[in-house]
Amino acid sequence: MTTPLPSIPTEPPTARTMSQPALADLGAVPAVSRWVRSGPLRLHVLDYGPADGVPVLILPGITSPAITMDFVARELTDLVRPLVLDIRGRGLSDNPPEPIAANGAVALHGYDLASYAADVDAVVSGLQLESPILLGHSMGARIAALAATTGHHELRGAVLVDPPMSGPGRDPYPTTLEAFLRQLDQARDGTNADEVAQSWPRWPRREQELRARWLSSCSRTAIAATHAGFESEDFFAHWPNVPAPAILVYGADSPVVTAAGAQEAAKANPSAELVEIPGAGHMVFWDEPNASLAAVRAALRKLS
Repeated sequence: MTTPLPSIPTEPPTARTMSQPALADLGAVPAVSRWVRSGPLRLHVLDYGPADGVPVLILPGITSPAITMDFVARELTDLVRPLVLDIRGRGLSDNPPEPIAANGAVALHGYDLASYAADVDAVVSGLQLESPILLGHSMGARIAALAATTGHHELRGAVLVDPPMSGPGRDPYPTTLEAFLRQLDQARDGTNADEVAQSWPRWPRREQELRARWLSSCSRTAIAATHAGFESEDFFAHWPNVPAPAILVYGADSPVVTAAGAQEAAKANPSAELVEIPGAGHMVFWDEPNASLAAVRAALRKLS
């Protein structure tokens, strides 16, 4: 079943903004910036080390630059080597050029799952990551699901955290595009942590502050095209083929991975392990930091 795509707003790369306080945030992050080419794109990665640790490539969500996952990555360095990718169109990574080839890329302006997964392959190759683990949240979990099936690189496993299960013939993604773009406009107008707290009251204060300073680095086209992909690209087209070991972590109160969705995921990929985080919604790490980190640490111990 084909889902008609909505009109996707486009804007030039110069519409993305980043303040001096946002750049200064990088000085407090215990990571080194790495740069990788994916075709014509320059992709930015925060590498937390240690260099000899098992590499875990962390793939954030639709409006989450790499630095917003700092509070997760820094708690994993005793176990693994976390590396957090600024997904294309976010943070310090480039926007894609207007695609001229594959239909999916054209329709979604280069923000289709295949293009995202190609970036994952480019990072693994470019940084010479040996048998990495993929750890994705939300959009990043959908990317990880496809990247794990390509066979381009040997993986130790994949951890998918609350992947959107919307798609053709399914219920729509529960957060509207209008809500995302309204938050983006607030950020570009100069939002602050207090305003972010109105939408995300449960988040730790530092995460509200980072959201306020970094959301404006996200491309409007990236957000709109990815949201359209949530409706037009089916998670379950790839999830059954994600090889073991695979672990799916989800919030017990998530509107994105519902109880019915979790049951379907378990049936579609019986070799995968499902882990429920009590009290968490879709923003699992932000809602229940201690429980979600404990679950991810347990998963990484099994995979590394």
